[in-house]
Amino acid sequence: MSKVKVGLVQMTCTASKEENLQKAVAKVKEAADKGAQIVCLQELFTSLYFCDVEDYENFKLAEPIPGPSTETLQSVAREKGVVIIASLFEKRTQGIYHNTTAVIDADGAYLGKYRKMHIPDDPAYYEKFYFTPGDLGYKVFKTKFATIGVLICWDQWYPEASRITALMGAEILFYPTAIGWATSQDEATNSEQYNAWQTIQRSHAVANGVHVVSVNRVGLEQNGAMKFWGGSFVANPFGNLLYLASHDKEEIHVQELDIALSDRYRTHWPFLRDRRIDSYQPITKRFIDED
Repeated sequence: MSKVKVGLVQMTCTASKEENLQKAVAKVKEAADKGAQIVCLQELFTSLYFCDVEDYENFKLAEPIPGPSTETLQSVAREKGVVIIASLFEKRTQGIYHNTTAVIDADGAYLGKYRKMHIPDDPAYYEKFYFTPGDLGYKVFKTKFATIGVLICWDQWYPEASRITALMGAEILFYPTAIGWATSQDEATNSEQYNAWQTIQRSHAVANGVHVVSVNRVGLEQNGAMKFWGGSFVANPFGNLLYLASHDKEEIHVQELDIALSDRYRTHWPFLRDRRIDSYQPITKRFIDED
């Protein structure tokens, strides 16, 4: 199969986990009705972005994977014949939690999960308080419609993550995301941050010759202190934007991708051919200090 239609669900969230889940279900169905074959939901879509504070009560939001949310989404996947990429707060066992994305195939089968590898700790993004770093490594999932790679939010700033996932055979890279502006910041700062976020991900498309699909949440949270900037997008294997969402609206978009284009781009711009893998050992160091 050369062409595949991907659905992006950019939405707002509330404090009600069940309300968010049912909203996501409705939007997945809508995307499927529009022709989507693979639908990606945003990061931690069943709740508000709770990592703005360090609060032990928030651990109650976590659930096992597979678990209640994946069971609900498996039913939707079977009903609509659609692959679903679902970012959830995973309770692995007592005291161990992960930021995890489950992948469900078009027949409702649970294909597995990816646990976020890079965990930030910044003002209003206190993720290290909640999440144990991923220990499953980078993953690809062979779905009915394409072999996909899934990375999560902070992972998107690291070219190593996208490179490894592409080298594992990912035909499309998906990034469920939750990122926004502090409403106290000026417009120039906000613009600079968003442009950097988009540019780094488009560069992954170019470097690896694959489509990149980034799905972000939208709306005001944290009592109005944070505006999640939306701006979800799809880039082709040379980084050109095929779709760009707004910064302030919920959107459901279906985009057709021709994954066979990767061969043309990789042939004419043979970045993978010319990699000097014999010279890359120093990258495994934290920093290359001079003696």
